Amino acid sequence: MSLSRLTHRTARLGLSSLLMPLAGCDTLVMKPHGDIAAQQAQLIVTSTVLMLLIIVPVIALTIFFAWRYRQSNASATYAPDWDHSTRLELVIWGAPLLIIIALGAITWISTHKLDPYRPLERIDAQRPLPSEVKPLIVQVVALDWKWLFLYPEQGIATVNELAAPVDRPIEFRITASNVMNSFYVPELAGMVYAMPGMQTQLHAVINHVGDYEGFSANYSGAGFSEMRFRFLGLSNGDFDRWVAANRTQGQPLGRSEYLQLEQPSQRVPVRRYASVEADLYGAILNRCVDGSKMCMNQMMAIDSAGGLGKGSIAGLARQPWRSADGMMQRTVVASLCTPLNPTGREPGRASQSALRD
Repeated sequence: MSLSRLTHRTARLGLSSLLMPLAGCDTLVMKPHGDIAAQQAQLIVTSTVLMLLIIVPVIALTIFFAWRYRQSNASATYAPDWDHSTRLELVIWGAPLLIIIALGAITWISTHKLDPYRPLERIDAQRPLPSEVKPLIVQVVALDWKWLFLYPEQGIATVNELAAPVDRPIEFRITASNVMNSFYVPELAGMVYAMPGMQTQLHAVINHVGDYEGFSANYSGAGFSEMRFRFLGLSNGDFDRWVAANRTQGQPLGRSEYLQLEQPSQRVPVRRYASVEADLYGAILNRCVDGSKMCMNQMMAIDSAGGLGKGSIAGLARQPWRSADGMMQRTVVASLCTPLNPTGREPGRASQSALRD
């Protein structure tokens, strides 16, 4: 075998070995079926092309200079006294500066245009959003290690299954029960963090019927790798039938059922809930589902009014936390403004009377 053929074969084998790790990769991130994800994919392509305008010539010139000014090339120009070229300096600094300006402008525009908190203005590149179309609201709760989806308008909830009609904007309101996670459906939009005691948002739309995958993209413990869910893009009729099936097949979801669901578990199958207790999501967000401690929004309202001073220390209580035998405990504010206060009065009455006294 000639040396040239051997070199050619070695190069092909080397290239194949470099591409082999990518054989199992899915290109759905670059070819998604949601308008927001499609715009994000286009942003990646545009930014990469602009950067390659500098990277490729620099690599090519590096190889060319190494070959042109090799030791054996006696015909190469030797100019030891050369030290400056205005034309060369303009090219070296001007071209990267123009590309940085272009990247900065694109980044600034896309950061505002693709802000996950910004309501959608279009269904896709060819269709603006009609003014009469209202978004589908989905409340998302990241649990250990599963996903809870609540549909306040439809009055249902699901675990590890999310559905939405195609070409209808979706407004996700996202929180977590314990540690931080991230909500990510590659076909729909970029990931958004889910944090306990906070609400993040994501506006997106799916443009094609399909069965897609969603998952957490932020490590959150032992069951993280199985923290996945199905995202169903359905026609309007199929979505209505999906909602009706959940109402007939599901069970009620109240505070007690949620507290059981909140316990850490892995590989949880799809669960359906036909009804949801009023303001359950608000209690999850404000971390007071069990009814024995003050909600965060109530606590912040008291703080904004000046607080309760030293008298608030008497309102602290200890309760078991993630341990059936009670060995692990945490301190909570429990005597005022609890959803189920011991006096039997409406939530908030205790704090109001305490403030008056």
